[in-house]
Amino acid sequence: MHIFLGKIPLETELRDKDQHWLLNFCLAYTFIMFVFLNYAAVLPLVQKEWGISNTAAGSIFSAYQVGYILSAVLLTYLTDRINAKYIFICSAFWSVITNALFALFATELNSAIILRGLAGIGMGGTYMPGLKLVAERFGSEKRGRAVGFYTSAFVFGASLSVLISGLVASFSNWRLAIFTTAMGTLIGAVISVDVLRDVDFRPQPQPEQGLRGEVLKNKPALMMIVSYAAHMWEMYGMRGWLAAYLTANFLRSGYSMGRAAGIAATLTALIVAIGGFATSAAGFFSDRIGRTRTITLIMTISALHSLAFGWLFGASLPLIILVGFTYSFFVVAESPVQSAGLTELVAYRYLGAALGLQTLFGFLAASVSPTFFGYVLDITNPVASVRNVATVSIWGWAFMALGVGAIMGPLAMILLRRSPESQKMARGMR
Repeated sequence: MHIFLGKIPLETELRDKDQHWLLNFCLAYTFIMFVFLNYAAVLPLVQKEWGISNTAAGSIFSAYQVGYILSAVLLTYLTDRINAKYIFICSAFWSVITNALFALFATELNSAIILRGLAGIGMGGTYMPGLKLVAERFGSEKRGRAVGFYTSAFVFGASLSVLISGLVASFSNWRLAIFTTAMGTLIGAVISVDVLRDVDFRPQPQPEQGLRGEVLKNKPALMMIVSYAAHMWEMYGMRGWLAAYLTANFLRSGYSMGRAAGIAATLTALIVAIGGFATSAAGFFSDRIGRTRTITLIMTISALHSLAFGWLFGASLPLIILVGFTYSFFVVAESPVQSAGLTELVAYRYLGAALGLQTLFGFLAASVSPTFFGYVLDITNPVASVRNVATVSIWGWAFMALGVGAIMGPLAMILLRRSPESQKMARGMR
């Protein structure tokens, strides 16, 4: 029996029970992700209403990543000691509550930063603990594709987050948009309670090398973490400002702010969604040609997009949209490969700690990237001090900053492949 998600068939060798579990878990996580990029979709509207700078608008997005880091590092580490399903479920419900509070009580920059930080705490307890639940269920030979499907749910949910937020905001206001996505996350949280009810915790024996040897002194694992941080720097800078970039292009073409923001949010949702197909495909190919080769190829292409995309501002709208789709396809594709690769480079007993360390460095990069992007916009667009994306006409330098960071990924993979330790630790490190 073939089951399809993102037009890519799940291997027939997977047991029917595992197929059913994976698809239902992915469905739950798609709903949970409805809150993930809701602020990015309404950023221009919030910025206009509150009269804040590009740097300040980006800092609200970054506060979410900071909250994510604080919870993800601790909670993912705890999955080595307690059942990850409890962390996942509680975090999902926390996301519902905090996003609803943001919609109701965020009135200016300070309250927005606090509430978005609290919302990030909820999301931090879902992605990596959920990834560990998937990794526990599938062996190494099937893990790349399984994690790829899970990451596809992340991407599709994120794209729906932008789409729903943009559509609701276009006919109502940004507060209702945020609240609506929170209700979608509530649906996913309820589904996850049923899907994960039979998941048991399996304690693992203590490896001889301990935490220090298995993670902190594990050079191949650290190189995989570096590549993930470079990936997160590029992806979150791009996603955090893509809707605003498209909005500015539509404003330049004569659209009103409301219409420009609504169309841009819809397009951003579609552009982000294409990445869901990319992660499934990348996971599939990494099981066959190797993790490092897949990551190197994808990140090189993505970095080239970052170096060029911003300079297309003011060009033909169809061209910008087309390049946006290819950009989004490659900017996210390597994510499941990096996570699957890390699970093969450390002892299972310390997998939660390793994923927590990956989360720490990845989301540190992700938290800084959107703010730094906005800072580059401010210093390269002096007229933007009037606090309106309509005044921003130079986007190239900000996107190039993302591309420069992304280049660190392929460089890390070159070092990993040259490391003799990697040849002993995993067959996928080709």
